[in-house]
Amino acid sequence: MTLKTNKELLIKGLKSFGYTALVMFVAPIILYQAFKNTDKPLFIPVLIVGIIMAIFAIYLGFRSINIVMDAVFGKKK
Repeated sequence: MTLKTNKELLIKGLKSFGYTALVMFVAPIILYQAFKNTDKPLFIPVLIVGIIMAIFAIYLGFRSINIVMDAVFGKKK
């Protein structure tokens, strides 16, 4: 059995990893800014945006891994 890597799907997965890394760095910065300014009126909206971005980073991580796995091993049948 030979494995043939789908190069287009692999590139898509690596791009997705790039977006994941970006969101993984931005989300904690936003959360830090929210907790640093708890007395400001925009504390709750900034905190909500930070939490949503953190959850989105986790989702993107799993999605990126899934795309790369599909590129290397092929889709499940």
